[in-house]
Amino acid sequence: MIPNLSQLLSSLPPAVLPPGRMVEPEDGGPPPYWLSDGPADPGLWARMRARHPESGLWPLLLSGLSSDERRPWADGEVRPADMSSPERHDVAELLARWWADRTTIDEDETLAATAPFGRNWPGLARPGDLAESPAELADECAEFLLDGRTRLGLVPATRSADTPAVAGWSGPANYTGDAGEISAVLRSWEDRFGVRVVGVGFATLNLSVAAPPTSTEHALAVAAEHFAFCPDNVWQGDGSLTAYADQLLGMHSWSFWWD
Repeated sequence: MIPNLSQLLSSLPPAVLPPGRMVEPEDGGPPPYWLSDGPADPGLWARMRARHPESGLWPLLLSGLSSDERRPWADGEVRPADMSSPERHDVAELLARWWADRTTIDEDETLAATAPFGRNWPGLARPGDLAESPAELADECAEFLLDGRTRLGLVPATRSADTPAVAGWSGPANYTGDAGEISAVLRSWEDRFGVRVVGVGFATLNLSVAAPPTSTEHALAVAAEHFAFCPDNVWQGDGSLTAYADQLLGMHSWSFWWD
């Protein structure tokens, strides 16, 4: 059961938050997140992240559609009631299914792009080795994402991975209409790679990564997961897993965009 947002907000000390409001979702029901009225100031995300263990509110840097910045967050263009619980999904099975779905179309092009695996799902990548504190790295990533327009959001979630599902985010709607599936993968990445969810846009996702791959073999396995999770990262990027994997070596931030 999702904690009551209003109660969690009321537990914060006075003057901790800038002006903002709880946002009601378009499909009705209780507000799934709080949104600042204006852009987030430097350091605000980190201060709210540090309060998360006590507040139960995970901070997000929320950005809107370039042509209409009110969408989706300010307009409440979210549907939390439609999202499943992340714990319902087996991540290995989920990614394997997505991989199979994406490698059975445009066969010649796909087989070239997914080499050396082709149509064969390689399985989950092994965990990475923590190079930095996940919390401190997330704070650094948040400062990097500030652009003068990004607002602060607060989502009632015990872990960052759950925030897309709790908020009812529909950014990958052309790929999956269930953010619970997205959150299930993010939970696994939290556990294996020290990932934290930092920023969410209309159809974009920005993560900090405290345990990135540091070998070519490991990076290829991680790249395969990224392709299954968000094939546009490869299709609309370098076009191949091997080239994409080179970018993941030692990289402390991952970003995704669904067309």
